[in-house]
Amino acid sequence: MRTKTGLITSNKMQKTLVVAVHTYKLHPKYKKRYRVSKKFYVDCDDSSKFNIGDTVTIEETKPTSKLKRWKVVAN
Repeated sequence: MRTKTGLITSNKMQKTLVVAVHTYKLHPKYKKRYRVSKKFYVDCDDSSKFNIGDTVTIEETKPTSKLKRWKVVAN
């Protein structure tokens, strides 16, 4: 299973978090690193115990809804 670590950017939905995962890419011509972020919709039991700005580890699972394919493993 794939795991990623990111920051919680939204906890306003019921049982769903939005986690932003930042990675660095290398520009092919100029060889400079730049930061790229991607948002993941994450399934959790109780979104009220997670706060915006917390760092969490997420794991890939089978699809639970139209957008959710990840779940919280640790915070």
